[in-house]
Amino acid sequence: MGKKMNSEPLGKLYNGGVTKRRREWRGIKDTWYDYTRWVGNWATMAKFMLNVQNLKGFFRYRWMSNFLSVPDFVDRHTEGLRGPQLRIAHKEFDFIVAHATDTIANLFRGDANIGGDPKWSKKVVIFDENMMTHVINGFPNLTAVTREIPPIYMGSVMRQDGILHYLDAAEEYGVPSDVCPMPAGELGLAIEDDYPQVGCCIIHCNTTCDGSLMGNGIEDRRFDVPTFELAVPIRYLDEETKDYAAQEIKNCIKFIEDTTGEKFDWDAYFKAMHTFNEETRLFLEWLDVSKTDYPQVVGNNVALYRDAYYQVAGGRDIGFLKNEQEITRIMHEAYEAKTPIVSEVRHRAILWGVQAQYYSAFPAWLQNCWGIQPLIDMLSLTSTEIYSEDDKEQAYYDMADLYAKENMRNRSEGGYQVGVEDLWRFCEEFRADVVIMYEHIACKAMTGYHGLFEEEGRKHGVHVIWVPHDLMDPRTVSREEMRQSVNQYMRTILHEEPLDPSLESIDDGEAW
Repeated sequence: MGKKMNSEPLGKLYNGGVTKRRREWRGIKDTWYDYTRWVGNWATMAKFMLNVQNLKGFFRYRWMSNFLSVPDFVDRHTEGLRGPQLRIAHKEFDFIVAHATDTIANLFRGDANIGGDPKWSKKVVIFDENMMTHVINGFPNLTAVTREIPPIYMGSVMRQDGILHYLDAAEEYGVPSDVCPMPAGELGLAIEDDYPQVGCCIIHCNTTCDGSLMGNGIEDRRFDVPTFELAVPIRYLDEETKDYAAQEIKNCIKFIEDTTGEKFDWDAYFKAMHTFNEETRLFLEWLDVSKTDYPQVVGNNVALYRDAYYQVAGGRDIGFLKNEQEITRIMHEAYEAKTPIVSEVRHRAILWGVQAQYYSAFPAWLQNCWGIQPLIDMLSLTSTEIYSEDDKEQAYYDMADLYAKENMRNRSEGGYQVGVEDLWRFCEEFRADVVIMYEHIACKAMTGYHGLFEEEGRKHGVHVIWVPHDLMDPRTVSREEMRQSVNQYMRTILHEEPLDPSLESIDDGEAW
């Protein structure tokens, strides 16, 4: 074992328990750096717990125990990384940890269940879990919070069995077991009365699907606050939908103004959009480098982080931009030095479909085990437009475009062109010869495309490897079964041997 990539069999670290046998050895320099960041994340959580209100929330809500696995969460997503890649990963994931604690603190600050500040609560606007928050950019005196993210989205990502209790609660209530775990888990959370009671109003959106939309309606019965349903056009490429979508944004802004008494501040909005545009420009640089022989910000190092700054932060937090500027600096230095990510890149891959939240570290396994380099994922390939920073009327259309291209609906709901045709364009741009096709078995949105993907893959000479999963429920399809889908294809169709044989089959059924 040593500082070189693939210098030790990583599969030997798994012991069938919650955690691994020991921490990964990466050589003195990288191991020390990784250890200091591990301590830093513990310090972030310890600081969070020093606040009395946060401590009360920790003991009030079942889902807060999931966050004890934060250090392991970061370890999973940095597995096998060295040098610049390790530093980019920590820049992103450590920032996510800090941002998550701020989000939870905002929830608890006004939570009536634990004696929160009612004045603060009246300045909080709740948004859907998968929803853009850019409309709040024009309300600098209000705080946007996505209430479902800490207990459901992050609960599942941090710990693979993190939301099973809420799924079971929804099924006991009468919801069929084949419903997508995301809206089912959110509903179970409401049934169990485990939502923080905070916020003066709620903004819902027709995202991601009918299941989410119906779930929102049921959940609204639990919360005695005004609700606005933002109806975004499904076929958003159709020009005839643009005016309607912009009008919906205007209606949403008016609803917030009428409910809170605040007025939309265009200066604040354009200031946030300037930051957002700068972040988009940096992301485009990341994509340009990913198209070369020496990609740097890829796989785990982009998927979850883009969710945070693109959708949740929305340009309001300058800290994200400063963090991304540092990441970009590291990226360019690594690219100039022609620094590889893994010891051998055998295949360049696009990740398509909605990935399994309980196995968000799957891209790390792909590159460590088989030398499959995940370049970009479908949910990160959202809008890459530069939006207006001074035209008020155009801004309504810009916001409508952003809401139409939310992470969980921009390709699964946008029609054949964005759901199927764009995939092969990206394969060509990134020179990918493999598509890892996530097949969320409880999602009805892209089911009809299955045969089309197979047919088009053959036409374009691209290997399509189907990886089934159930988004947030590992009981349906385990992590090991996901890996076996790849193992079988690589051995049977491509007749290849793994880069790290110890990872081909690992015992992580009980792991976080």
